[in-house]
Parts: sequence; C-alpha cells; structure tokens
Amino acid sequence: MKHQAIKLFFLLPFFVLCFSFRSNAQSFETPVEYLDYINKASSELTAKYLFYLSAVSHGKSARKVEKRRAEVVNAISDTRYKIMAMPPWKGDRALKDTTVSYLKMLNIVFNEDYGKIVNMEEIAEQSYDAMEAYLLAQEKAQEKLTEASKKQHDMQKVFAEKNNIKLIDSESELEAKSKIVNQVMDHCNETYLIFFKCYKQEAYLMEAMSKKNLVSIEQNINSLKKFAEEGLEKLKGLKGYNGDASLIAACRNMLNYYKSETAKVSKMSDFFLKEEDFNKIKKQFEAKPAGKRTQQDVDQYNKAVNDINAASNSYNTLSNELNKEGTSALNDWNKTYSKYMDEHMPKQQRQ
Repeated sequence: MKHQAIKLFFLLPFFVLCFSFRSNAQSFETPVEYLDYINKASSELTAKYLFYLSAVSHGKSARKVEKRRAEVVNAISDTRYKIMAMPPWKGDRALKDTTVSYLKMLNIVFNEDYGKIVNMEEIAEQSYDAMEAYLLAQEKAQEKLTEASKKQHDMQKVFAEKNNIKLIDSESELEAKSKIVNQVMDHCNETYLIFFKCYKQEAYLMEAMSKKNLVSIEQNINSLKKFAEEGLEKLKGLKGYNGDASLIAACRNMLNYYKSETAKVSKMSDFFLKEEDFNKIKKQFEAKPAGKRTQQDVDQYNKAVNDINAASNSYNTLSNELNKEGTSALNDWNKTYSKYMDEHMPKQQRQ
C-alpha cells in the first residue's frame, strides 16, 4: 500500500506591475520590461514543475513520471541559459545573478535531490525509519528552494525600488496552488507517519505470528500497543486542512483497530502454547503400542484433542474477526486518503 507524500516546492514569487507592456526579445527599453522578462520566464518554468509535482502528489509514483522530471530539468536549464544571456540592467547584475542562482538551486533539487528521492521511494515502505527519511528528504529539498526563492523575492523588490517601479505584491494562481499543496502535504505527511509506524509494527507482529515465536510475539504486541496509544495522543493535537478532519478520523480508526488487535492476538498466541502441550501428549500417546495404552492414557489424549480443537476454533474465530475488522479499517484509510488528496490537492495541467 503506497501513499506518496510529496511536498510541493515554494514557488518563485510573482509581482503584478502597475502598467502593462510587451517585452521585445532581449532588447529592454525600460526596467519594467527587464523585470517582466524574468518573471515571465519564471512563471512558465513554475507551471512545468508544478505539473510534475501535481502528478506525483495525486498518487503517481515518482518513478513512473521520471520522464516528466527529465522535462523539468531540461526546462530549468533552458530558462537558466535564457536568463544568463540577458545583459545587466545598466551595469547592475544583482537581479540577473540572483535569478541564475535560484535556477541553479532549482536544478540541483530536481536533478540531484529529487533523483535521490526517486530512489528512496523504492525502499521507503521497508521500515518506518526509511519512510521518515524519505519524507525528510523532501522537506530538506523544499527548504533549499524556499531559501533561494526568498533571496530572489527580496532582490526583485530591491530592483524595483532602485528603478522606481511600483509593484503590487499579488499572489499568482500558481503561488496559491503551491501554498495549498504545502499545507495539505504537511498534514498528510504528519498523519501518514503516525499511521505508518503502526502499520509496519503490525507487519512485524504478523511475521512473529507466522513463526510462532512467542517471545517475539509478546514483544511486538507491546510495541504495537505502545505506538497505537502514542499515535492516538498525537492525533489529538492535529487539525485537518481547511477544517477537514476526515484523514485524522480514518487514522484514529486504524490505530484503535491496532490497539484492539493486540488484545486479540495475545489470546491467539495462547493457542501456540496449547498446541505445544498437545503435540507432547500426542507424541507420548502414539509412542505407546495400542495394547499398552491405559484408559487414563486414552482419556488424557481425548481431553487434549478436545482442548486443542476448542483452542483452534477460538483462534480461527479471532483471526476471522481481525481480518474482517482490519480489512475494513484499512480500506477506509485508503479511500479516505485518496479522497482527501483529490478534494484538497490542486491539479496542474501540462503547459
């Protein structure tokens, strides 16, 4: 079960100039044209990588959309060379150089950082630590872009002030989408990690059950119960995006199931003890020739058969209950997660 938890990177800020104009290639007559040329190039690039990240955040694995990431990397390079070809504005290179630095950072993130993230995706579900590292890598990549974007944002303001350009600090549609995605993914990542910690711990418990390792079963029961209780406590402090607490409710439902599962599995593990006792009695009984078996031997064996049959029926009943409850809770979680992403995660069309 994969739920991709991908953050959308902070976008290059856009400004609405207080009058309109047309840029004439790279022949800049006014500082407004110069600034607009940079903003337009940035806007086109932003739309391209927003399309890629939108696809990933809507359930497509990063590996499956690698071609789109390659397109983004190429678009970043093209935009960087376009900006590098610009002349300084009357000897002032600050805006141009800051923009080039921003694009270099963008290239590093999508080419190197995101390349590593794609590889990490393949092992993210193997353990809680791997999943946490996978999500942390995305956060670190975002932090790099946020810092670079802020420098670009500040430099645009400095350029405008130097050249007497009045700016209307207005949020573009792409910027609005990026903020929403960040907020949605912050919530989804936090909630998902709470769920995933218990999800993996249950897998370890099931592995111990399959091996009938009573010591390991007990240890994993205690860990699962602890993680479920800790998770339920953490959920109390979470708030859903835009007041939608459905994902929190689905996660709470899963954790409550895991907590109740520990009590039932504890009872189920008793079957393994009784099975050991039965096998000993059966071995001793079958080791005696039929003619030498006493009535006491027969009575003891028959009682052991009845006991193991009763224990087996109880085991099967609890197992069926857990399968039914667990499947229902997990289906609800998956459906809720998908619905939550579809309802709140902005979609970006290919440019």
